[in-house]
Amino acid sequence: MPQQKADYADDAEIDAELDELPDEETVEATVESLEERGFDVVVVDDADEALEAVQSQIPAGVSVMNGHSTTLEEIGFDDLLGEGDHEWESLPDQIWSIDDDDERQTARRESQTADYFLGGINAIAQTGELVAADLSGSRIGAYPFAAGNVVIVSGTNKIVPSLDDALDRLESVAYPLENERAQEAYGVESAIAKQLIYRRETEEGRTTVVLVREQLGY
Repeated sequence: MPQQKADYADDAEIDAELDELPDEETVEATVESLEERGFDVVVVDDADEALEAVQSQIPAGVSVMNGHSTTLEEIGFDDLLGEGDHEWESLPDQIWSIDDDDERQTARRESQTADYFLGGINAIAQTGELVAADLSGSRIGAYPFAAGNVVIVSGTNKIVPSLDDALDRLESVAYPLENERAQEAYGVESAIAKQLIYRRETEEGRTTVVLVREQLGY
């Protein structure tokens, strides 16, 4: 049975002030900053609308890969990609059907160049920067260049005033929650090993941020 955020979130000590839903004026200012930095932005009210928005971004026949994201799980995208009715080439299905460890790792690296790569983010500065980190880099490796198109889904609870606050949120909200999840799921601790500050998208139309007016992910 898939792990639920409630299984581990209650055990983690986080800075709750960096995980609050902002007012509409803040959301609008953040959208403006993101667009000025070259990101396309879609704002929706809830998880159901987020899933619809994501589906509308991805044309039929393309290859699709997702990095681990609690937010994608919460809006139902992982279930859709794995078992749902779509016309995409699901790279996770191919990867996890490979028995050989070395071959599977090679396929994971190659999946970074998917036509569409879906994932989450750990913090969004009102000034327009996106901040994320991984232990392995299997998610953030696709964001800067490798993937043809990127769709990032985030709850507006990840919006914070500045880049410094975004880096603080990574340390004091995202990491404690991910560390608890990793220990529950794998029996090992996580780490902020590979970190990305996504300051600008230089290729028009390549990266879309779907902002959801809900408390999602971490």
